[in-house]
Amino acid sequence: MQFGRFLLIENGWRYASEEATRHSHMPFFKGYVDSVTNLHGWADGNPFLDNYIGHPMQGSVSGFIWTQNDPRYRNVAFGRDPEYWKSRLRAAAFAWGYSTLSEIGPISEASIGNIQAKIPEQGFVDHVITPVFGLALMIGEDAMDRYIIRRFEQRTTNRVYRILLRGGLNPTRSFANVMGGRWPWARDGDESERFLSVSSTGPSGLRKPAELRRGVPPYEFAVNSYFLKGAVGVCIGGGSTVAARLHVQWQIVGDVSGCKMTRLEANLSGDSMTYVLGPRWTPPLSGRWRPYFQVLGGGSKVTQELMMPEQKAILELKAQRTGAPVPDHTEYTRQFDTVGVALIAGVGLDYKVNNAIALRLVSVDYTRAWIHDMTGFAAPRGVQVKAGLVLHIGTW
Repeated sequence: MQFGRFLLIENGWRYASEEATRHSHMPFFKGYVDSVTNLHGWADGNPFLDNYIGHPMQGSVSGFIWTQNDPRYRNVAFGRDPEYWKSRLRAAAFAWGYSTLSEIGPISEASIGNIQAKIPEQGFVDHVITPVFGLALMIGEDAMDRYIIRRFEQRTTNRVYRILLRGGLNPTRSFANVMGGRWPWARDGDESERFLSVSSTGPSGLRKPAELRRGVPPYEFAVNSYFLKGAVGVCIGGGSTVAARLHVQWQIVGDVSGCKMTRLEANLSGDSMTYVLGPRWTPPLSGRWRPYFQVLGGGSKVTQELMMPEQKAILELKAQRTGAPVPDHTEYTRQFDTVGVALIAGVGLDYKVNNAIALRLVSVDYTRAWIHDMTGFAAPRGVQVKAGLVLHIGTW
């Protein structure tokens, strides 16, 4: 029910505020099928604020909706306890499912407005950024709640001040609370009325870190944010990595990531998607610091959209004079793409928080794609820098 409320609010807002959503000028079923089958590439034509701020907030809200209904991990608190990180990774998986449904499900951008059927709105950026950056936002709000909000609460019993503090510094958790029929400032394991009348005693359900188990993880899953310094500008995006251990020092790694090009010419946009596979070597160290070296090979796809403002102006003027429908992107935008071989080689450094989780502090790779240069920018080649979160599977 909470998921349904959130989905209806999002689509209701789109329908009320977007002319193209109310009038897609396409038959319903054909438009829906075209939207789903047209997905490819990375970028979707939306501005940075939508893709990298709004969608992470969507991912965080849906993640918190999951956690407040997850009886096993509902009362965990931010810290090194593996139970906390398990709960947030379960929430990230739900956020991915919710994001996919909101993009291409029965009640979605694809069905209401046939959004992805039109150029340049067909990229996979939201499918990746929503759960990945949404997870990062959830963890940030959890840390804010424990280390800043709770400490300020101990210094005052003013109800208004404490309500504004909790709601303002944890906005996506507050929205998820409302979807669950609770006060925005509610916390699991924390009675809201008692919270308003007595001082906080710290996060409820706080557990001591579980005893670390020995051994190396047989499997890993990582979510990354990264930027690629290319010949023209910087390509900013994110992705995910899976790794299976073949030997105590060797892993086989698969990585899928994408980014949006910056500093391109006027009326030109572009994105890059890379999918690679290869070996990774990690030295036999027993501490928390885990360096590695990897060489990955695979493919890369670059997509480019060119908008023709003169053609757009002519079509809009014609529509005004004749009363015809307003032209969509496909009538004044041209898309080009190219695919080729890609190679990535570099080093990285992970910090082991506990047996369940590690922080990918930095990964520095040289990326080279053998793709024909396109008008406005060259094929991806340059230094790629990543940072993210790593889940160890099989050690807890």
